[in-house]
Amino acid sequence: MALRRFLKTSLPAAVDLSSQTMTWTVEAILIGKLSASALAGYSMAIQIVLVFFAVLLTFVVGAGLIINRHLGAKENYQANHIFGQAMMMGIIMAILFSIMWHSGAVHLFRIINETGASSAQFSGTSYLRTIALFGPFIMTNFVAVGILRAIGNTNFSMKVNLFINFINILLSPVLIFGLFGAPRLEVQGAALAAGVSHTIGFCITFYLVRSRRTHIFLSFKELTTPKWNSFKELFKMGLPTTIEQLSWALGQLVVMGYAGAVGVVVLTTHAIFMRIQNILSMGYMGFAMAAMSEMGQNLGAKDTEQAEKTAHAAHRSMMIFVGVIFIILIVFSKTLVSVFTTDPEILELGKRAMIVFALAQLPKAFNNVLSGNMRGIGMLRWLMITTIIFVIIFEIGINYFGLFVLGWGLFGIWGVQATDETIRCGLNYFWFMNGRWRKKQTK
Repeated sequence: MALRRFLKTSLPAAVDLSSQTMTWTVEAILIGKLSASALAGYSMAIQIVLVFFAVLLTFVVGAGLIINRHLGAKENYQANHIFGQAMMMGIIMAILFSIMWHSGAVHLFRIINETGASSAQFSGTSYLRTIALFGPFIMTNFVAVGILRAIGNTNFSMKVNLFINFINILLSPVLIFGLFGAPRLEVQGAALAAGVSHTIGFCITFYLVRSRRTHIFLSFKELTTPKWNSFKELFKMGLPTTIEQLSWALGQLVVMGYAGAVGVVVLTTHAIFMRIQNILSMGYMGFAMAAMSEMGQNLGAKDTEQAEKTAHAAHRSMMIFVGVIFIILIVFSKTLVSVFTTDPEILELGKRAMIVFALAQLPKAFNNVLSGNMRGIGMLRWLMITTIIFVIIFEIGINYFGLFVLGWGLFGIWGVQATDETIRCGLNYFWFMNGRWRKKQTK
């Protein structure tokens, strides 16, 4: 029963979240046909976007945690109030971030080490500046859909994102290559396709949260009437997760900068691996969001026994899922890399390094669902502190030493990440299984 209920929530979330990274992957494949440099610039732009999305998780996760407890306790008015306050802050931040994307793009891409024409720098700058024009719609929709997903409305979030990404995939080749009489805009066309599709998605989401078909309702009164105590509660619950995710995203951006400093071949191969991992991570996150939602609502209803049963069901599901993923990565290693590029150097490096990349997915996947359980419980500071420490030591520190002193290259980058994820997974599993959280919830 617990497994069926968990899968009913987690599978749509996994499909939903994976659809966005699948779209980015299709775009990456299309842009890869332009040049390896264009793919490198585009990939770095997406990584920058993900850093800013990590900040918005304050309102997504914070609101999700609070709303789940209210829904579990049948306190619908309080749930709608928190939703309105989170959306208000999301809109403000979306406008500010869009301005930052547009004005800071030129400076951000100077880190890429290129000889001759700066194709990667130009491509990344073009993408980020164009997407900034649609930023308020994209990021506001990210917050709204994210909250729906976090509270268990995964069927709605899945349908919205599938529709958005379907439109995006239709428009991308037309605008990138100038098909059917459209102008050939290359990387800028990919950004334009994403902006138009997500703006349409924003309109659909706005209709849904005003239609009373979802678990929560967007009240204009709650959206336009700020309450300081509610903001404090949102920040208290969401800020640790935001700092955690932002630390990880910034760490990966630094590592991508390291790869760029080594050379375009390493950067492009690493960008391909990151694109594959981003697809997989969205699947992992679907399981994690479902685990957080179920845990929060069960604890809100004071049902600790059901909360634990659902948590173990989540663990079993993830172990099966990541086992299948591992086999696919090993068997189809060369095929997966060749989807993105035909460059012989990149193909050879990607094929040889795939085993290390695949091994890194095992602890990463299980750690994601464990983290979802722990967020539902409220163990947010622990997740934040361990992530910050491990990013500084492993992703930034050891990677720098390995790349620039020992010359480990791409193998070192993913070996370090595998080690990082394995140790953190072990620590999180110990803290979850030691039983202290059960005693706190029964007090």
